[in-house]
Amino acid sequence: MPLEFGLWRVDDRPERVVTRPMPLESRLEELIEADPGILGKPLLLIGRQVPTQYGKFVDLLGMDDEGSLHVLELKRDRTPRAVVAQVLDYGSWVQELTNEQVRDIYRTYAHGRSLPEELDEAFALTFGGSPPEALNASHSLTVVASEMDAATERIVGYLATGFQVPVNVLFFRYFEDEGRSYLARTWLIDDAEASAPAQGGKARGKQAPWNGTDWYVSFGDEPGGRNWTDANRYGFVSAGGGEWFSRTIRSLPIGARVFTHIPKVGYVGIGTVSGEPQPFEEAVLSIEGESRPMADLPLEGTYRYVGPRASTDEQDRREWIVPVTWERAVAREEAFWRTGLFANQNSACKLRARFTIDEVSRHFGVSQDAADS
Repeated sequence: MPLEFGLWRVDDRPERVVTRPMPLESRLEELIEADPGILGKPLLLIGRQVPTQYGKFVDLLGMDDEGSLHVLELKRDRTPRAVVAQVLDYGSWVQELTNEQVRDIYRTYAHGRSLPEELDEAFALTFGGSPPEALNASHSLTVVASEMDAATERIVGYLATGFQVPVNVLFFRYFEDEGRSYLARTWLIDDAEASAPAQGGKARGKQAPWNGTDWYVSFGDEPGGRNWTDANRYGFVSAGGGEWFSRTIRSLPIGARVFTHIPKVGYVGIGTVSGEPQPFEEAVLSIEGESRPMADLPLEGTYRYVGPRASTDEQDRREWIVPVTWERAVAREEAFWRTGLFANQNSACKLRARFTIDEVSRHFGVSQDAADS
């Protein structure tokens, strides 16, 4: 049984406020839409009355900060057992949603509302960061009700705790007192007992598709270290300071298109990898058609290098240089950033974020499609 509680008004003596039936469950749907925080967990709503392929409609569909989906189904006038069966059916549908289908659901929901058009921006405004590459890797199912019969409570508890089905019931209590209305909530199954969200269906389709060409590069422009002015002027990206930092940038293939970002500043360039990764002391760059050792160039920054007798640890920490032909690059002061753009702590990774590719390409006036570049 869920934790039951009452509400008292305290003046000279405590006086219990009477629980009343919710006037309209559709009103509860509106309240949740206006502030998903009343559910007790941060959620970004991505759909209301979402049509499924089976001719039914999900009351509310939300997303948490890990990209997991939350199906919220209000009891309305259905019997408790019927609504549990319905939400389980919705689970069979939602687990197959691909990354792009999830984004399409949000676009439909945002249309005509005062909401960002793209999920990436809405996610960043809600959670303060970029959405994960894999959306809908898991999901959970919630029946929202004012009451539930004992048999149905047993069924939900049996499924959730016995078979790890991600279903729970959220009870709302509605109070009226001297012309004011109040809502209180409690869960059938406590978070500590509830099962983990169900993993989605096939992993295929959960990640945004990758075009095979575009990469994200994080360029750590640091005082006393690497300098973006050098990279912009001579055509390269780089990383170092340890194996963890340099191994991803060493994976950049020739021909890769790199979207280069300075952490906490913004995007500063788009270019194409034109040479193999090389440690700083061996790096050679093409300057106005002439091959020049990087160590001989007048540089603004400082780059870690090693001598012939360097230890393994010293070799791991050296700077690795990747030659790049810039299609468009700007000074640090002209960096581009807007809410929802992709950012990652890796020095380099595959860029799947379509919103970022489109917005950064548009800003710099280059082709948005790698195939056309």
